[in-house]
Amino acid sequence: MEKIHPTPAENKAEDKLSQFGLEYLGLAGYRKAYWNLDRDQYYQEALYRDEGIKSKHDALVVRSGERTARSANDKFIVREPGSEADISWGEYNLPYSEAAFNKVFARMKEYIKDKDLFIQDGIAGASPDHQLPIRVITTWAWQGLFTKNMFITDESAIFGNNFHPEFTVISLPDFKGIPELEKLNSETLILMDFSKRLVLIGSTGYGGEIKKSIFTAINYYLPKKKILTMHCSANVGNEGDSALFFGLSGTGKTTLSADPERHLIGDDEHGWDEEGIFNFEDGSYAKVIDLSSTAEPDIFACTRKYGTILENVILDPETREADLFDDSITKNTRASYPLTCIPYALPSKRGGHPDNIIFLTFDANGVLPPIARLSENQALYHFISGYTSKVGGTEAGVGEAPELTFSACFGAPFMVFNPAYYAELLKENINKYNVKTWLLNTGLVGGPSGIGSRIKIVHSRALLTAVLKGKLDHVDYQVDPWFGFEIPQFCPGVPDEILNPAESWPDKTAYKKTIQDLVIQFKNNMKRYEKTTPQEVLLAGPK
Repeated sequence: MEKIHPTPAENKAEDKLSQFGLEYLGLAGYRKAYWNLDRDQYYQEALYRDEGIKSKHDALVVRSGERTARSANDKFIVREPGSEADISWGEYNLPYSEAAFNKVFARMKEYIKDKDLFIQDGIAGASPDHQLPIRVITTWAWQGLFTKNMFITDESAIFGNNFHPEFTVISLPDFKGIPELEKLNSETLILMDFSKRLVLIGSTGYGGEIKKSIFTAINYYLPKKKILTMHCSANVGNEGDSALFFGLSGTGKTTLSADPERHLIGDDEHGWDEEGIFNFEDGSYAKVIDLSSTAEPDIFACTRKYGTILENVILDPETREADLFDDSITKNTRASYPLTCIPYALPSKRGGHPDNIIFLTFDANGVLPPIARLSENQALYHFISGYTSKVGGTEAGVGEAPELTFSACFGAPFMVFNPAYYAELLKENINKYNVKTWLLNTGLVGGPSGIGSRIKIVHSRALLTAVLKGKLDHVDYQVDPWFGFEIPQFCPGVPDEILNPAESWPDKTAYKKTIQDLVIQFKNNMKRYEKTTPQEVLLAGPK
């Protein structure tokens, strides 16, 4: 129904107006611009505009529209002289013309006329030396709140004459592209122009597109300054021992880094500079399907807090209780909340150089061990490979069953340079700071899908605790004949029989055939990077 003005926050829309307005974008003719609202104002506006409803516990429950996951096939990067030679063009970095970008942008400028805009300024990056000032402009109030949750937005950081955005996201969820005229793959579009420091998002309300567009920009700008950018979570112990957890969605990156005995630095995106590691974000965008109050109590508690956004989560119509086991909209249900919701989150969002790096993989084949120790070259090989299995819902087009995949740097859709570029930065840091590296399989043990079972989270946590406390430093190891990494023969709190897949499979012939097939897939995948990968790294791969 038509809404009557003024809206709940209209009289305060310009209380936090930035001194650096929208003139640099040529945006004009909009009805009202709402600048840097507080959480309550975003709530009021979202409810007023029928963008969401409150759960029983006051979380804001919203829908993203038809798109409930990232639209990787609809993401393009403008091919322009300033960045053309840097970018690794291909599956995830599709080229787009400047002329087509400008036409879409011109049509967006017409689209916003007489519409309300929500503008949230913020900072990406907890390191004061390597921050990216950002601005998100959207027509949906809850996406303004999403930005406020996910990035540093306190007044001391963004208000006043000194704030100047260095990267802008324009997200218009109801704006549709014209595939035939604008050379798009669908009506959905994510168009990034590094020279303009601008990304245009249309025909998708999925919050992850905003988050990952900013991460993609960071993956372009910071490595040029020799800062390693990483798709990983991070935490630190009471003794100052930091750890990094690389992995795609569904591998346990958020779950395993949320450890009450350690301090959470962040759960998804980090940088590594000369001072140590630092979070790019100020919030979490956790996958919450089947979230358990017993297995993951702290993340579960965040779904019941004011300020949290529950995206595509189903509510009980009578009690308004969130049903985290209902996947009728998508398996990729999400919760966006500030890191302050986690009681042991580190306020500084920074840590020292890591003692351990853990590569997380969901092995749906069930042939990789629950934990393996890697040499430096093996670590670089697995970093470039990025092997895991996609879990249904995280990316548009992924089916119900896990799909084997390789995602370079454990985050190929967001990486701009050739994987070797990031791998070289990782190598320098591993050498310089004497970091131990591990492969942790959070997928299947004892057999493939349909026969094996997913390793219990209590066992994954026990393995991780043993790594971080040095309890695996002096146990006996066995060298895997296929991959060459070392498998511990004992770990406190973990049954010996599951540590080595060669012994845990009841059908030894099937095991041999399955691991042979996986080795071939590793080698076939690495052929894409043979020309840019050092020989010693290639030789560290499976035999």
